[in-house]
Amino acid sequence: MEIIRTVEWMKQVARDARAKERLVGLVPTMGALHEGHLSLIRAAKKECSPVVVSIFVNPKQFGPAEDFQKYPRRMEQDTAALEALGVDYVFAPSVADMYPDGFRTAVNVEGLGDRLEGRSRPGHFRGVATVVLKLFEIIQPRFAYFGRKDAQQVRIIQQMAGDLNLDTQLIACPIVREPDGLAMSSRNSYLNGGDRQAATVLYRALSAMKKEIEAGELDAAWLTATIRRIFETEPGAALDYAEIVDAGSLDPIIRLRKTCFALVAAFIGKTRLIDNALIEESGDTFSVSL
Repeated sequence: MEIIRTVEWMKQVARDARAKERLVGLVPTMGALHEGHLSLIRAAKKECSPVVVSIFVNPKQFGPAEDFQKYPRRMEQDTAALEALGVDYVFAPSVADMYPDGFRTAVNVEGLGDRLEGRSRPGHFRGVATVVLKLFEIIQPRFAYFGRKDAQQVRIIQQMAGDLNLDTQLIACPIVREPDGLAMSSRNSYLNGGDRQAATVLYRALSAMKKEIEAGELDAAWLTATIRRIFETEPGAALDYAEIVDAGSLDPIIRLRKTCFALVAAFIGKTRLIDNALIEESGDTFSVSL
């Protein structure tokens, strides 16, 4: 496994791989890797060679009061895990190399990035889209692998890739959960014992909603009210939002139809976590994937 520290070095390695008609796969991360990330890498390795994993804590997707400085950085542990999985390249550039002096460009996907997470974290998706476009341009992967836990992010990047005629195809992989249902996240490391137990409320709320859908409930307002009722039973959690939206437009819906997402975000103590459920129409019923 080779660790690549500069943009130009990464571009040359990627050019060489494409010249040999190799299928380049990319797994973008901010490090602090967990089983969710590793599942993306395993998926990439089944289809691609070489596999590139980027590790870059992107300052442009953090707000002024967010956790950029304390975001977990575990380069030694991360590279050991990646080498054990047989990753070919780790791209770990510096902030100065990704955003040199005079950098002025930003990517904004209008209409998708200003709601839900974008409403709670202004500018977040502008930073995400900007860094992902840079990674796509530097590496030019055929496939890029993202976790479905960040459903809005995946949808925004899909829109960007389509609008800009990029050749990279996005692969959205299932959420990986702890045994008690908590979606794996690098920010879970912030949780203390009491907060860790309280954090399961996101999964419990979505599971309660799932039961109602399986019983035939299709009214979105009723289903989101169910999510809120579960949160009201957990004093250690403060719900930021709970919405059911169309999977394509991310517009709120009145009644379940076709494919949609139930999206939740909450503060557990000082830690903000997100989760979601994918709701898909199947004949006369709906299936719910957590």
